[in-house]
Amino acid sequence: MNRILFITGKLAEPSLRRVVDELAPKAGFDPHVAVLPITVAALMTTDWVARHLPQLPPDIERVVLPGFCRGEVEDVSRAVGAPAERGPIDLRDLPEFFKQAATPPRDYGKFDIEILAEVNHAAKKSLDVILTEARRYRDSGADVIDLGCDPGPAWSGVGDTVRALRADGFRVSIDSFNPEEVDAALGAGAELVLSVNGTNVEHARQWHALHPHVEVVAIPDTPNDLDSLARTADILRGIGIAHRLDPILEPIGFGFAASLGRYIETRHRFADVELMMGVGNLTELTDADSAGVNVLLAGFCQELGVRSVLTTEVIDWARSSVKEFDLARRLVFHAIREKVLPKRLEPGLVMLRDPKVHELGEEALQDLARRVTDRNYRVFAERGELHVLNGSIYLRGTDPFALFAQLAATDPKLDAAHSFYLGYEFAKAVTALTLSKAYTQDQALRWGFLTVPETSHRGETGKVFTAENAEDAERRRKTEKE
Repeated sequence: MNRILFITGKLAEPSLRRVVDELAPKAGFDPHVAVLPITVAALMTTDWVARHLPQLPPDIERVVLPGFCRGEVEDVSRAVGAPAERGPIDLRDLPEFFKQAATPPRDYGKFDIEILAEVNHAAKKSLDVILTEARRYRDSGADVIDLGCDPGPAWSGVGDTVRALRADGFRVSIDSFNPEEVDAALGAGAELVLSVNGTNVEHARQWHALHPHVEVVAIPDTPNDLDSLARTADILRGIGIAHRLDPILEPIGFGFAASLGRYIETRHRFADVELMMGVGNLTELTDADSAGVNVLLAGFCQELGVRSVLTTEVIDWARSSVKEFDLARRLVFHAIREKVLPKRLEPGLVMLRDPKVHELGEEALQDLARRVTDRNYRVFAERGELHVLNGSIYLRGTDPFALFAQLAATDPKLDAAHSFYLGYEFAKAVTALTLSKAYTQDQALRWGFLTVPETSHRGETGKVFTAENAEDAERRRKTEKE
């Protein structure tokens, strides 16, 4: 059985031993825990670890360092004679680190739904703005950039805009009922026209004659009139032009359920025809964060064989819809292909709350408060309360202002830098409690794919500590006591 060396400090030793003792039989390794002469493992650096290793068994095959340990892991590898690596930031995540928790399969990520991302009111925007928006959509996963045109006079710049997008490597669709705009867009390289119905379907003959590879999206004359959609589809088949059908998704309260039924009926009536769905009537017109809505619609599309969607990012709660649908299409593709639940596969879509929230518990916090000897503050958020402690104080409560007032009254050395730091951490901790999120001091709250990594700023002077200056600080404290 592989013997794995786990490096830690004095404070984390009991927790680490509990985790690895439970994990070792499942993961198939023999753990050896080395407790180095430092209180907080997060203050270690690799060269300091290499210089402070105790006598070790000769058969160590792997070394796991604390996730916060800075420096070159090769320093430790050379000292131990076995490969070293950083473990997770939170030792409670060691089961995932050793692949004892659910992880996406190796081939996860495939999809077969195309995303059209609309540049809304394109005629009112400069070319630079359109290109910037299009590039952001492409980075988010969009396959086609849709130029959304407005009713009224024809947009004179549509041809130049399409050419600029094509020169930048984009596939382009034109969203207009104005034949002049459509003609100009197709002449510049657009490949898809949104949309045609009984009012403009005859224009498709000319488009197909001049641009044989063009494709159009057919919609009903009115949303609830599938017979008109069938008539338009018959004309398009007669012309020989490629087409996909969009029965029109309706907003909640304006025929939403019936419109889903029309998609099902359309699939039954046109088994071999491509379908498309514009999801904005739900994401943009519903008071709800768009990620969950996008996942549900992606699941519906995947099951029914709707292989393209048109999405927008206009209203603030839908400003990441393209990325959301990109992740969602991968999730539902895998779930349906493998006949598994779409669960614990795509953490990037769990944004408001966290998949799991660890807690130290009352006993562990009390034990930690007894063992800490330095003046650095530790902040925790669990069981509805904030907890803040160091070597001389342990406070808890629900009001961060009241806690800070108590700290200020008991700590004469609480300067502006530390006050700002604690205020920032308290704000994150309260947010975590409010939303049932995991809070770890000096780490960003997790917001799915929107998470912005955070740099640690903890330290007695507002600077990041290292193990070397932590040693110096401990020596100074001992000298002061003497």
